[in-house]
Amino acid sequence: MCKVTSESSTPVTIYDVARAAGVAPSTVSRTFARPGRVNAETSARIRKIAEEIGYRANPIGQPPSYSDTRLLGLMVSDVANPFYSQLTRGAQIAANDAGYELLLADARESGSRERNALDRLVPVVEGFVIGSSRMSDSALRTIAKQRPMVVLNRALTDIPSVVTDNVSGVHAAADLLLELGHEAVVYVAGPEASWADGIRFRALRDYGTATGLYTHKIGPFLPTFEGGLSAAQALLERLPTAVIAYNDLMAVGLMHGLLCEGVQIPEQVSVIGFDDILISRLMLPTLTTVAAPTRQMGATAVNNVIALIKGAKHRTGEASVMPVQLRVRGSTAQRRRKRVSPALGTTMVSGSAS
Repeated sequence: MCKVTSESSTPVTIYDVARAAGVAPSTVSRTFARPGRVNAETSARIRKIAEEIGYRANPIGQPPSYSDTRLLGLMVSDVANPFYSQLTRGAQIAANDAGYELLLADARESGSRERNALDRLVPVVEGFVIGSSRMSDSALRTIAKQRPMVVLNRALTDIPSVVTDNVSGVHAAADLLLELGHEAVVYVAGPEASWADGIRFRALRDYGTATGLYTHKIGPFLPTFEGGLSAAQALLERLPTAVIAYNDLMAVGLMHGLLCEGVQIPEQVSVIGFDDILISRLMLPTLTTVAAPTRQMGATAVNNVIALIKGAKHRTGEASVMPVQLRVRGSTAQRRRKRVSPALGTTMVSGSAS
């Protein structure tokens, strides 16, 4: 088997070293950029292999090669989710205005796939914006030690974070249901690894306790249209009068599933989502949802990570919180109450569905 040498037409990269050594590219990068952060035995083996195959790191005192790439990595949990279209556009415009380009990576709702992609991007980009990570906090901190990073939709005190005001959004949704006469609500949960999902249900549960709104959770389900369809089948066993879904995609799938089974929305079930993606305004009935300023979030995250690249220091503290707005549309209505007519002895339905 021929070895790759420095005389080859293609320069040897850290990926070649990583494959030969059986380690992640980020480990090779740390071996040369931050030697103290890699086990001594592993570091020695990597250096030996690198020398054998002809890899040459940057000379001591010179900045690593990524320092002038003018590239930023944008990681999203699911590129097919329309939530990320406006977020990406805001990030892209802010990056271009600052002379940077974005590399978009898709985790496909997998924490391991997300980590692998980030490890491969570490040697290439100057900084990261991570949208709705499915990795653990410790894994995010590991990447943040290698490149400047801003995290979206998760609050971390030691890494710059940008989140929406989930608690206020949940309270507004619950208040609307209470005003419409609903006494209970089912929360349809998204991914267990989602920080926002946990915050939303806890806020709903606590607010329900304080206001007398009974809350129940089902799930987790995939945060997709198909996940919403699965949730609809689960709800048919005991149909609630009101549902709050983790996101709009799930809410749309849930409504579709219920409508196909003859359930009337909002006459029988009121549905509320999160995000305000385009389809929530196009479907019938239109979807009541908690709208997030996604384009502004993307731009803010990019501007913050560029500031870090240029030497700004992150002050440990709370995340930046972006305001939300409840958009009331056609999927929510006054709860219908059944009552018995004394004169006729029949069951009648009262309450407006407008």
